[in-house]
Amino acid sequence: MKILVVGAGFAGATIAYELTKDGHDVVVMDERGHIGGNAYDYTNEHGIRIHRYGPHIFHTSNKKVYDWVTQFGDWVEYKHKVKAQLADGQYVTLPVNRHTKEIVGEDNIIDTFYRPYTKKMWGKELEELDPSITKRIPIRDDDNQLYFPNAKYQVMPKHGYTEIFNEILSEIPVHLNCSFKKEMEDDFDHVFNSMPIDVYYDYRFGELPYRSLKFYNIDLPMVRSLPTTVVNFTNDSPYTRITEWKNFPEHGSNDKLTTLTYEEPCDYRDNYYERYYPVKDINGENQKIYKTYKDIENPTVTFIGRCGMYVYIDMDQAVNSSLATVTRFKESIK
Repeated sequence: MKILVVGAGFAGATIAYELTKDGHDVVVMDERGHIGGNAYDYTNEHGIRIHRYGPHIFHTSNKKVYDWVTQFGDWVEYKHKVKAQLADGQYVTLPVNRHTKEIVGEDNIIDTFYRPYTKKMWGKELEELDPSITKRIPIRDDDNQLYFPNAKYQVMPKHGYTEIFNEILSEIPVHLNCSFKKEMEDDFDHVFNSMPIDVYYDYRFGELPYRSLKFYNIDLPMVRSLPTTVVNFTNDSPYTRITEWKNFPEHGSNDKLTTLTYEEPCDYRDNYYERYYPVKDINGENQKIYKTYKDIENPTVTFIGRCGMYVYIDMDQAVNSSLATVTRFKESIK
């Protein structure tokens, strides 16, 4: 079959690779000027690798996903640690562990870490969000310092995510700076589309809200600045966290300076319609709107990825979902 994949991130690249391996004629397109989706990274003028859309750490307990992704390029183990900076400048561990609770006080945890972060990140009060959002970072009763303590596999690509995508897509035609148009469907038997589903249907049932991020890169004349790769802010500034890239393994070295990136959440309409996080409101209104789009009969198009499925998923989940999508598609065309 002749297949178009819209989007060159993990969701699209996984599907494109698997269907090409099966002998289908696959073409990939992306409106951005690079492959890799939000996992895209590059080396700056100081020899330091930066993730353009914020830090991406591959973590999973799914062996099938781990085996699939690590067949492309070299990977190194990396166990992520995060600190939060308190009002007095002191650093404490996140997720909240026993030591952090002793310093902050158990009764102050919500107001110190969750409430201000939620307001910045989602533009909503804590009570307005689906509880599953905050449950992603549980409070612990031990001295654990790992951000993903239960993930069996925690790795990062030795030469960067972009090189991994070069491997995945090496045998597949890829068209960049190319926006999808519905008339393209006439040239293909099936389309796997990671574009926002509400945009595809011209906002017929309303607009699905997203949160976005603005990134600010700075260089400091220091060999190292932060105690961990990522530090979260607990103050009432508009910024949520800062990343020091050299603290990741294989992300370059420079004995004169270090590069950091700090993040400012915002509405996606205030950031050139860059959609990062679907908004999971407590009443489920956004999911109801999404379901009206999902239920539209459209046998030639399968929606994939965060924007196509309006879901908050990590990289391993995107790969797993796409592998399942490929399996269902193969069954349907038997």
